[in-house]
Amino acid sequence: MTETSAAAARLRAEAAKRVLVTDGAFGTMIQGYRLTEADYRGGLDLSRDQKGNNDLLAISRPHVITEITEGYLAAGADIVSTNTFNANTVSQADYGAEHLVRDINLAAAQIARNAARNAEAADGRPRFVAGAIGPTNKTLSLSPDVNDPGYRAISFDELRDVYRDQMDALLDGGVDFILIETIFDTLNCKAGIMAAIEAGEARGVEVPLMISFTVTDMSGRNLSGHTVDSFWASIRHAKPLTVGLNCSFGAPQLRPHVVSLAAIADTLIMVYPNAGLPNELGQYDEAPETTGGFLGQWADQGLVNVVGGCCGTTPDHIREIARAVGGKPPRAVPKPPVRTLLSGLDPMIIAA
Repeated sequence: MTETSAAAARLRAEAAKRVLVTDGAFGTMIQGYRLTEADYRGGLDLSRDQKGNNDLLAISRPHVITEITEGYLAAGADIVSTNTFNANTVSQADYGAEHLVRDINLAAAQIARNAARNAEAADGRPRFVAGAIGPTNKTLSLSPDVNDPGYRAISFDELRDVYRDQMDALLDGGVDFILIETIFDTLNCKAGIMAAIEAGEARGVEVPLMISFTVTDMSGRNLSGHTVDSFWASIRHAKPLTVGLNCSFGAPQLRPHVVSLAAIADTLIMVYPNAGLPNELGQYDEAPETTGGFLGQWADQGLVNVVGGCCGTTPDHIREIARAVGGKPPRAVPKPPVRTLLSGLDPMIIAA
């Protein structure tokens, strides 16, 4: 058994016993440090303003990312993610830092790995590291030019290569899984899946995938127009370790879509919503007890296997989520009937 498949088997074994907890937001926590542009830049020779380049902190201010990661582990997280949502050449080009992508991902993976290892050594409870990959600011399904519907700012092959570069660095840094998250374009996700398959083939392993969809409107679709059901039809061939939803509007608005996905996905369900919607100042007001209460109800209803937080959540939110789901049985993974399942913007089911 390879090291990565061993981690997947270990996570499945833990998820069979209890509802697992993943971490919360990095951006929310980083804001609390009130870093200056010089803090972000560190000693790096970069021509553009770096303020807001949170991913860069893995090499310019590693203690910040270490403290945040350790805070989530202390709050009860079983899984921590790397602070690498924008650590790809497309997103880092906005900062003129694309040449640092490998260094950023390696450093972030090692920070998370060391923190998880130390936490596990302290209490014996298994901890896991997910290498986080965001959607980039490009979309494969839609044209950014309203006057040219056929135009695309990036090709499938180019985006696959962008993802592959990031994945290789994360895997070299020691992550257990690759988390493709905040998926607003299903075709972007499929480019990520292809990159993971190719990365695994090059290493002679199967790279475990965690895949997370994001709802962009109240109808329950992502930006490329897919429902959660059609999204699952599009990506189930990848046999992800977990599938689920993150970000979006908050737990109450996500619940019907969690119900739909939980009924059809024959794998673990991982959901980590925002702490509600931001106020007029862009801040999140939802109290940790409120977020924990929502996710505790989902556990009571047998909807989830892994829960955590996205935008606006803190270690306090994760602590309350861990308390709310503690001792509750995990969702039983269903065995859907064998049938042909195809996807357009909505799923097409051909009964046997």
